[in-house]
Amino acid sequence: MHIRDEQRHDRAAVHRLNTLAFDTPAEADLVDALRGAAQPIVSLVADDDGTIAGHILFTPVSLPGHAELKIMGLAPMAVTPGRQRGGLGSQLVAAGLECCRRLGFGAVVVLGHPDFYPRFGFAPATRFGIGCAYDVPAEAFMAMELQPGYLAKASGTIRYHPAFDHL
Repeated sequence: MHIRDEQRHDRAAVHRLNTLAFDTPAEADLVDALRGAAQPIVSLVADDDGTIAGHILFTPVSLPGHAELKIMGLAPMAVTPGRQRGGLGSQLVAAGLECCRRLGFGAVVVLGHPDFYPRFGFAPATRFGIGCAYDVPAEAFMAMELQPGYLAKASGTIRYHPAFDHL
């Protein structure tokens, strides 16, 4: 298994994977929309000898009143249904966080399973004074500082790219 940057020729396979991994094609359509609209993006695939077995996407989010902060949002992440719970998602998250760090982002937010993401350092975003624009349980919206203390003076409500509004 090789984690690498998504290439143009991977797009159809990534779309299929996201359609299989979720109940509706909404996440697959979201990935397609964000590729052309959000910059920079971190889009990684898990390549198993030419078969795309996993995908993860990070796109910039904003915190109104704090334009100086560089924050990424992790969403979505998909693993082939037959390979879920085997560590592939963890590999994708770790590789994606490292890419965000190298790009100079100071924090990442995620709306996800509160039993999965804390192993990477995510904590409820409310600990940082940060909320989510969507009506979600507080424990499911998490943040992680890639640079210690990065969110120390931050507060407010994270705004995702408008493409997320269609989910």
